[in-house]
Amino acid sequence: MVDFKSIEKKWQNKWEKEKAFHVKEGKKNKTFVLEMFPYPSSSGLHMGHAFNYTIGDIYARYKRMNGYNVLYPMGYDALGLPAENAAIKAQSHPRKFTEEAIKNFIKQQKGLGLSYDWSRMIKTCDPEYYKWNQYFFLKFFENGLVYRKKAPVNFCSKCNTVLANEQVHSGKCWRHKDTDVEVKHLEQWFIKTTKYADELLKDIDNLQWPERIKIMQRNWIGKSHGIEINFKINNKEWPIFTTRPDTIFGVTFMVVSAQHPRLMELVTKEQKKEVEEFLKKIKSTSEKNLEELEKEGAFTGSYAINPLTNEKIPVYAGNFVVADYGSGMVMAVPAHDQRDFEFAKKYNIPIKVVINPDSYRLNAEKMNRAYVEEGVLVNSKEFNGVRSNNAIDMISDHIEKKKLGKRVVQYKLRDWLISRQRYWGTPIPMIYCDKCGIVPEKKLPVLLPEKVKFGVGNPLETSKEFLETKCPRCKGKARRETDTMDTFFDSSWYFLRFCDPKNNKEPFNKDKIRYWMPVDQYIGGAEHACMHLIYARFFTKALRDLGFVKLNEPFTKLFNQGMLHGNDGLVMSKSRGNVVLPEEVSKKYGIDTARLFLVSLASPDKDIIWSDNGIEGSLRFINKIFEYFDKVNVKKSNKRSESKLNKTIKEVTNDVENLRYNLAVIKIRELFDNLQNEESKEVLEKFLKLFSPFCPHIAEELWSKLGNKKLISLEKWPNADESKIDEKLEEQDRLIKKLNDDINNVVKIITNKGKEVKKVFVYVLPKEIEIYDIKLIKLDLEVKLFSVSDKNKYDPENKASKSKPGKPAIYLE
Repeated sequence: MVDFKSIEKKWQNKWEKEKAFHVKEGKKNKTFVLEMFPYPSSSGLHMGHAFNYTIGDIYARYKRMNGYNVLYPMGYDALGLPAENAAIKAQSHPRKFTEEAIKNFIKQQKGLGLSYDWSRMIKTCDPEYYKWNQYFFLKFFENGLVYRKKAPVNFCSKCNTVLANEQVHSGKCWRHKDTDVEVKHLEQWFIKTTKYADELLKDIDNLQWPERIKIMQRNWIGKSHGIEINFKINNKEWPIFTTRPDTIFGVTFMVVSAQHPRLMELVTKEQKKEVEEFLKKIKSTSEKNLEELEKEGAFTGSYAINPLTNEKIPVYAGNFVVADYGSGMVMAVPAHDQRDFEFAKKYNIPIKVVINPDSYRLNAEKMNRAYVEEGVLVNSKEFNGVRSNNAIDMISDHIEKKKLGKRVVQYKLRDWLISRQRYWGTPIPMIYCDKCGIVPEKKLPVLLPEKVKFGVGNPLETSKEFLETKCPRCKGKARRETDTMDTFFDSSWYFLRFCDPKNNKEPFNKDKIRYWMPVDQYIGGAEHACMHLIYARFFTKALRDLGFVKLNEPFTKLFNQGMLHGNDGLVMSKSRGNVVLPEEVSKKYGIDTARLFLVSLASPDKDIIWSDNGIEGSLRFINKIFEYFDKVNVKKSNKRSESKLNKTIKEVTNDVENLRYNLAVIKIRELFDNLQNEESKEVLEKFLKLFSPFCPHIAEELWSKLGNKKLISLEKWPNADESKIDEKLEEQDRLIKKLNDDINNVVKIITNKGKEVKKVFVYVLPKEIEIYDIKLIKLDLEVKLFSVSDKNKYDPENKASKSKPGKPAIYLE
């Protein structure tokens, strides 16, 4: 029996001792491989995580063997609410709690045989890291990319903190799915991501990313061409954005966002109570969540004047309009917008038809849904009879000519709210002075205080030592900002720090960034499409404009891994109790067996299900390899093996390069099945090199048994010699494999019926008798081969008559 544990330990120690995977800048071509760095939870890794890291490790090992200078680092996204909440629950300090979790993660990741350069490890909770968060925040502030304003924010009472729009799901907190999110108005810090909206959108086309991620980002940024029309409300102008000026004559009410900072200016005394009652129902500032809610509102008591008709139009507060999109108010055309139609019906608001279909006329009183297709304008003064798609430009021209509005471009993308009222995050380096106002901190890092009280509100407010400080300008009494940064700030530039992680004079050396960046292969979940991936792209562009980097995009290629499901068919997670731990797998099967199994099941971007029977199959294959290398006679090479080897090298190289690991494994297994009892050392070594990225510990062990002193992990990947590929031999192997598969399938059917099979008789056409070499038919049965023309053949049921070209007949006893 193979002692996998001692083999794993032996080679992990050797890799570490020889610093096998440490890299420096050099003349060689570089490859930067990176998985999205993990949050170090106390529960540690399960095999779902192992699947993700194995995908990156195989690629890094393959590239390293192909002569690339491979940067493959690991770090920990260590700040954030989960650690703070878990520490409070465990009556521990977040720092201690996180450090212990990271130690466990490192131990588990090393146990997986991952070829990281551990000398480059980063932890975002280290002051040496978050000092540079603060540095970048101040640089953004100096350059007008950071500002503070009062804004409606999503607030989770259980987290006791503000949530970003992306963290609100169906009106609930993303972490506490049973908790309704409240809307509060607080002074918050924002980053001006909208400044880069157009570039972020335009550059999506150049990304080598999955198309669905690109579509998600385009939709999230959401560029719209339209016109701002000036409506007067209480003698004040409100510019109202619309993409449908062709419907301006059909506006019968306006809707202002329930979260609009100027909402109460519009509310009359008579309507105040009704509006306030309505506001209590609002659960999110997120546009996505607002779209999912039932459309509700309350009349404000104010009226707007339509600049093209001079009609008085009632203004409602509504829960489906976003405060910071356009002016935070929309014109409603219920006859031609389904959302407006439903709202009008609910609150008994008039409906006015301004677009008729070509073939019939609409009756507003009899409509049971909005008409949203193209048509011809009616009830639209001088524009009657114009087709609606032509009227958009004609009416826009008219509005601009009359100076009643102007054409504009709008984006759905919002500025990034980064304020968090929690402890375990990067302190925002700003100071409040009664004399000087808001003043940037000069001495970095602003350290998190160790002694704080957890439980209610923001823990930083409980530390007098942290809170009370001196103003950097006037030296008078001042107080620190107690908000910390959204942890997406930490992960928006960590990949840059990996290029120069020990630099204490600057965030990174520009020459090192020029050498290593961009990340060539980034690996992570699709759930980060509209958060981390947009923030990281923004950060890179902002740092470029500030002179820190010279690149436009951080990640050249993106790969979204599939999810590993437990035996119950559900995604593997500790909360479901269906996790399989790497330590248990390593002990029973060996971690290389698990690595091979995980990437054999399907393409790595597809979901897969853990199966004990499946990994048992992989174990049998691994044991067969060990048995073979114990018995094989190392002799001269043979033509058949060399042909199969070179064809396999060619195909596996292409598959691994494109992360089609499951196909690569099939071909490596086929190559192994074709190895003879006598093989050349060269064939055996090249087989092990192909096998090495998938099962690195086993490959090292067998490589050393062949007498090699150096590590196979640092050997050169084999090149395919296409002149040695014999297509006739390849075709013969294909036909024999097909025959073997056919026999095994028939044997399986018979044995499932309770019958025993001991012998197999094969009948082939006379011209094919040389193709079906009996020595190549590898079965655990007695095999007899006959030509169909052999008069002395054993054929009690005349099966030979069914033989066809490329498909021998079979008889079993």
